[in-house]
Amino acid sequence: MSSKIAVGIVGITGYTGMELIRLLNQHGRFDLSLVTSRQEAGKELQDIFPQYRDYPEGKLPVSEPDTKHIAEHCSLVFLATPAGTSMDLVPELLDKGVKVIDFSADFRLRSPEVYRKWYKTDHRCPEIISRAVYGIPELYAEEIRNADLIANPGCYPTSVILALKPALKENSIDSKDIIIDSKSGVTGAGRSLKPDFLFCEANDSFKAYGLGKHRHTPEIEQELAAISRQDEFTVSFNPHLLPINRGIISTVYTRPSKDLSLQGIHRIYSDSYSHDPWIRVLAPEQLPQTKHVKGTMFCDIGLVLDPRSNRLIIVSAIDNLCRGASGQALASANLMHNLEISEGLNLSPLTP
Repeated sequence: MSSKIAVGIVGITGYTGMELIRLLNQHGRFDLSLVTSRQEAGKELQDIFPQYRDYPEGKLPVSEPDTKHIAEHCSLVFLATPAGTSMDLVPELLDKGVKVIDFSADFRLRSPEVYRKWYKTDHRCPEIISRAVYGIPELYAEEIRNADLIANPGCYPTSVILALKPALKENSIDSKDIIIDSKSGVTGAGRSLKPDFLFCEANDSFKAYGLGKHRHTPEIEQELAAISRQDEFTVSFNPHLLPINRGIISTVYTRPSKDLSLQGIHRIYSDSYSHDPWIRVLAPEQLPQTKHVKGTMFCDIGLVLDPRSNRLIIVSAIDNLCRGASGQALASANLMHNLEISEGLNLSPLTP
């Protein structure tokens, strides 16, 4: 077997960093060689995550995120950093020949003006944006193979884009009338201490938030516009917080633009995803559940045609940490290194 490929993680303390360690632990070709955290520098990885005691990576020293040090130890780095941080690291890493997969939104939006509008700050390296490939393999596999910078998609957008892709590509729905009702587990909000996500606040409760202003909205609209070959695209995106650890359910309300039966719509979806092993189009009127995709790369899609209201209702379920973040990043890393896309990602659902 060829020698292993050295990879690193910048920003190790969050849930996405934690999930990425889990996945890399069983990967046959990638070797986790470096981990960084400004807050935890000087410790060993097992001091932060005791579950990795007696694992080889548990002894890894946690260092400061210095680009020279990263380039000396890695050929690929995952940036599990907040919005606004990655754009200061990416130019230096690329100049040093390090491939980058960025978990933040810094390179997802193709327009610096749109980024400024939604993130309330100027983009500090707009000249690099066009170099980034949006990391959904069902859309951009070939571009990912040839890229050195991947903008890893958001978890909500992943669930929505995969749910709508076949219908939009075949012009089967009215693109002007799309309502998206998405619900995420609390890990989607990250690991930092926030009162709304304390156990006593989130448990035994259910709420909407960010209606009409969630930062994933322009990302969703950008990719749906590309799929439908339109210059502009507008959706009503409405996120909610579920009192569960991980998982996303997105229920998308659309109107058919053609006289199609449920069987005909199901055929469109099945044909569209026939070569994509992680997309499971369920039998007509069978609906997905988060527990069936927990800890996996699967996106389960259910279809319901409601003739009374003239609605096609599309429901998708993903795991926000795996398919919606770390697993999807690892799939891109596989493609970038000419490995099988499923390397290290043939995962059984976590139950219960």
